[in-house]
Parts: sequence; C-alpha cells; structure tokens
Amino acid sequence: MTDPYDVVVIGLGPGGESLATTVAKAGRRVLAIDKHLVGGECPYYGCIPSKMMVRAADTLAEARRASELAGDVTLTPSWEPVARRVSEQATAGWDDEVAVRRLEDAGAEVVHGVARLTGPRSVEIELADGTRRSVTAQVGVVLNPGTRPAAPPVDGLEGTPYWTNRDAVRTTSRPGSLLVLGGGPIGCELAQVFARFGSRVTIVQRGDRLVPGDEPEASALLADVLAGEGIRVLTSAITQRVSHADGTFTLALTTDGGDEEVRADQLLVAAGRTPNLDDLGLETVGLDPTARTLDVDERLRMSGVDGLWAIGDVTGKGAFTHVSMYQSAIAARDLLGDDGPPASYHALPHATFTDPEVAGVGLTEQQARDAGLSVRVGHAKLEESSRGFTHGPGARGLVKVVEDADRGVLVGATAVGPAGGEILGYLAVAVHAAVPVETLRTMIFAYPTFHRAIETALGDLS
Repeated sequence: MTDPYDVVVIGLGPGGESLATTVAKAGRRVLAIDKHLVGGECPYYGCIPSKMMVRAADTLAEARRASELAGDVTLTPSWEPVARRVSEQATAGWDDEVAVRRLEDAGAEVVHGVARLTGPRSVEIELADGTRRSVTAQVGVVLNPGTRPAAPPVDGLEGTPYWTNRDAVRTTSRPGSLLVLGGGPIGCELAQVFARFGSRVTIVQRGDRLVPGDEPEASALLADVLAGEGIRVLTSAITQRVSHADGTFTLALTTDGGDEEVRADQLLVAAGRTPNLDDLGLETVGLDPTARTLDVDERLRMSGVDGLWAIGDVTGKGAFTHVSMYQSAIAARDLLGDDGPPASYHALPHATFTDPEVAGVGLTEQQARDAGLSVRVGHAKLEESSRGFTHGPGARGLVKVVEDADRGVLVGATAVGPAGGEILGYLAVAVHAAVPVETLRTMIFAYPTFHRAIETALGDLS
C-alpha cells in the first residue's frame, strides 16, 4: 500500500523545513522526513551554536583590549557558560521537539526515518523500528539532504577520536591544545574561538592560503591576525599520516619547509563536506548516486526528471543557509503553481565570523578576470578610516570593490573588519541591483562609520 501526498520533502534543514511549512500552510498535504533533527545542521551544529561560541570568544578579545583603551581588566576564561548556552539556548539539548511541533502546527506530517526514492514521485521510508513505509507525491518530491563533515583520506585518521564541527559545538571543556585540519570558514572560526579561551592552536591548511574562496588580500589579513593571537598557521601543508596515542594526536606533515610532526590533545577535522546523495535512491530515477551535486534549473526542478525538485547544499549553488532558504521560496512557489522571479546567484553573499569578519559578494577579482570582464578594482583600509582610528585595537580590515568597467557596475566586493558582514549589505545591494558606480559615488555615507570605507574604495577604482 502506498500513501498519497501532494508533496514529500526529504531533508528538513532550514530550506526543507521552510518549504514544507509554506506548502502545508497553502493547504497541500505534505509529508516532511528527516533521519536526524528537524532544522538540520545550522541550528544544532552550525550557524547558531558556533556563533554563540564566536560571541563568547569575542568578548574575551575585547576585554583583553581594555588595557589599551580603558584600564586594567582581570580575566578568567571559562568554557562552562559557553557549553551551557549552546546546550540550553541554542539546541535545547539537541532536541527537535519544538521544530517538529512548529511544522505540525503548519499542517505538515513529520516523520523521522531514512527516505529513499523508489521511482518518479515515489519514496520508501525506513523507520527507526525497522519497518518500512511507501508513499507517493502527486505534485512532486523535494530533495534537501544536506551534507555531512568530510573525512579526508589520510592514513591513520579513521578510528581516531577526532572532532568534526559537530563534536566541537558539543564539547563541555576546551582542549589544552588543538590541531585544526582545514583553513576554511569552519576551521578558522573554531580555531580562533578555542585559542581565545586558552587552547594552543595550529591550523593545517592544504592550500596556499586560508579562506580560499575569498580575495587573497582578505586571506592574508586574516592569517596575520590569527598569527598575532598566537595561532600557528601552516599553509601548503600536506598531511601524510595521523596517529593517536596516550591522549595525543600527531600529524606527519610535508610543508614547503620540509617534513615535520605537530602534536596536540585534540584534532578538529574541518576539511570540507560530503553531500548526502549516496543513499537517496537516485539511481531509481536515472541519476548518479556518486554525484556531488544535483543539476537544477532556475525553478529548482531537477533536470530531466519530472516531479523532482532539489534545494540546498547539494545544488552546488553555495553551501549556505541563506541559499537554501532563498531556493526554498522559489521551489515552493513552483510547487504551488505561483509565479515569481527565478533563481539568480550573481550577487550571492557570504560571511565568515572570525574577528575580523570576512565577507564577500559576487565575483572575486580573479573570477571576474576569468569571465573575460574588463576589470577595475578599488581598495580601502578600515583602520585608516576615522572610525578605525577612534576604534583602536581590533579595527583591522579592508573594503575591496570589483567593477565591470565596460558596464560601470560592481560585480563583486569584499568587506573585512568589525561587522564586516553588516558592511557587506551596502555592497550586496549594489551588486544585486547593478547600481551604476557613478550613482554610488553620489551617495552620502554617514560619518564616522566603518562602511564609509566603501566611498574610499570607490574613489580608488583604477
């Protein structure tokens, strides 16, 4: 027996939960399925708990700057308030009861189980007790399976008690020393957090710079700041072997300076994500289960498969909560037969919540050049602005703008500094709406603000 629904949603990360809510509130019969927690990675292991950790670490950094600005401060860092806040306020002890109730109140049916496609518009669910249930979707199935932490194929890593981001946000104590394998946003954020709480931290990055998706100037500034806080940053470092004995991790590395070994009490692996596509039954609808992304059109419909939509990380449009939420609204409209603008990613923003924050939108300078555009760039240093001068310690940062000179519009921008993600808001609007640079130059920028550096960068376009 198969149970018919209008829409079946597999994977209830932020986008899947939002889509299921929207479609259910519109009166459609919706079945929402997740094998873990309703809400996905973001509220339980990613964005929300990690930003609580970042906030706590930032207060320690500000307190340490007080002696230069306001007098002596006695500081005794403690991880206990962080762990308590993450457990009680952010995740409710990693319990999704509230999220489930919220979806049910919207009119959706929620099931915890492993869902797999069995053909066009058909799904089989394996429940926790081992029983199976078959359902069909008269309108369609939406895939939002998300990703999981990747484990790089390093000799000796498997079987050791290493951390992923999921373990790091659940820890009730900070390690005395920490090795971070990976210098992307997750690795850099958590490295700085634990260092500010007193852990001795080393970042091991395979590539030649940190946060490689951002501008090189941003990577260099962040690496310099982290080094200034006592974090050892190793780039172009190949991890040959991992071992764990007597409570100590040892990484055998090959670097530009030769071979060396680094040791620490704990190892955090932040070396990318693996898409949850390998156990989804994609082969039953003619798709490759070994693929890393799913090909979708501007309405999030799966190419070549009728009645199938996909949203979130697995679409390859950006592994960010805001991308999943953006896509969910478009897919929901399509499922409901409503009109609206199609997906467009030319002004995709992102932010890494280190201190300083590293934020960007649109194309980097190199991406713009690779696209064959006639490129002009402008720069400004945040610490050289009036606000940076008065702010004092902790004000390092930059604004970089990338212009398509032929059209006279910005196609990309970067903001690094205190509240860099907020500064980026101005620039994201400019890129999204293709506001002429000459129009931007006529704006009145409030004084003295950090965002006033945008005016300086625009004046530097050359």
